[in-house]
Amino acid sequence: MESCSALKAEIRACRLCADRFLATPTGHAPRPVAWFRSSARILIAGQAPGARVHDSGRPFTDASGDRLRDWLGMDAAEFYDKDCVAIVPMGFCFPGYNGKGSDLPPPALCHRTWHHRVMAQLPNIELTLLVGANAQHYHLGEKKPVNDQVRRWRDHAPQRFPLPHPSWRNTGWLKKNPWFETELLPELRVRVKEVLK
Repeated sequence: MESCSALKAEIRACRLCADRFLATPTGHAPRPVAWFRSSARILIAGQAPGARVHDSGRPFTDASGDRLRDWLGMDAAEFYDKDCVAIVPMGFCFPGYNGKGSDLPPPALCHRTWHHRVMAQLPNIELTLLVGANAQHYHLGEKKPVNDQVRRWRDHAPQRFPLPHPSWRNTGWLKKNPWFETELLPELRVRVKEVLK
């Protein structure tokens, strides 16, 4: 079995999508962000790093990360403890922006190349947070709208919690769906505390 550190080094050196990223309006080079250790008990499965994460090399170093940590009831020290939390997006690199300034989807080549190998390194996961459509489709094996998956969160709890992306773009959705904050989040925070004990 390959070592976790060797796999992370291989991911960080990956340049499979270099031409694709160079052709985007951002014209950037790959910078894979690999954030996991085999001891992790919580898996945060997201979409792909954003531009700020591309610059920092650390996942969720933006307003979305602040909101996600609030949802989980975790401070930054807990959230970034690799011994407890693995952050494994569907694409390890910032995919760039389209012509309208929106994030491009993560290249399927990335998760086809790496995901099964990374998941094999995470035998201790007790709680998986499925952040956004791409992660939900992959981990739940069904293509349903994010709204539907999040509404059905009890079907997957307490092992998995489908979540909307914590982006500011979803502020309107959160206002229209107050049950997310009053019903789902309290259960999620309790589960996070249980797993981290």
